[in-house]
Amino acid sequence: MVIPTYQERDNVESIVSRVLAAAPAAHVLVVDDGSPDGTGELADAMAEADERVHVLHRTEKAGLGAAYIAGFDWGLRGDYRVFVEMDADGSHLPEQLPRLLHGLERADLVLGSRYVPGGAVVNWAKQREWLSRGGNLYTRVALGLHLRDATGGYRAFRREVLEKIDYAAVVSEGYCFQVDLARRSGAAGFTVIEVPITFVEREHGESKMSGAIVREALWRITQWGGAHRVEQLRSAVRARRA
Repeated sequence: MVIPTYQERDNVESIVSRVLAAAPAAHVLVVDDGSPDGTGELADAMAEADERVHVLHRTEKAGLGAAYIAGFDWGLRGDYRVFVEMDADGSHLPEQLPRLLHGLERADLVLGSRYVPGGAVVNWAKQREWLSRGGNLYTRVALGLHLRDATGGYRAFRREVLEKIDYAAVVSEGYCFQVDLARRSGAAGFTVIEVPITFVEREHGESKMSGAIVREALWRITQWGGAHRVEQLRSAVRARRA
């Protein structure tokens, strides 16, 4: 379990405890970006008390994508076979973790989806929800992905996926980082599925969502979509010539 944190002192202890209750065999890696509120120190105390908890300290706030890349690097140096992404703010329910893990019995990457049958969003402002739904619709159309929630950050990977997709080359942040991982996994031939989850708006702390994250996602997905359409046209031309 890779859990990036920044200013999550009010949430991290509860989340880690619930993860270990839901999946007692799991190990948790807290990747803290130098939180000034003491999140990292609290995670250190948890690690001292439980050998299943680990902490990776980073000296500055470098973004979600960079934190996950550092966490994947750490895990791949060990013998871990499954990697899970999860937010630290309580929006991803640890009690639903078994759904993702069971999904790996028939897939290589399992996305926790808010927008498939059985999925739900709780306590989100309608404007925020429609922004998310609209972003996912645009992603499906632009990239030709058959995914309802490519931007979601609750997901489980088989080790082999991360070893093949060159995740370290992903420079995107925020939701765009998640889209890039999903599209790379599908393009590499891995099976990607979605399972329903309930997404709950955080109770403590502030959301890391910003206008800059939204603009980056729109720009990058538009670029990728253009390249995708060009390749489709080239493939059609080659097929006609053949």
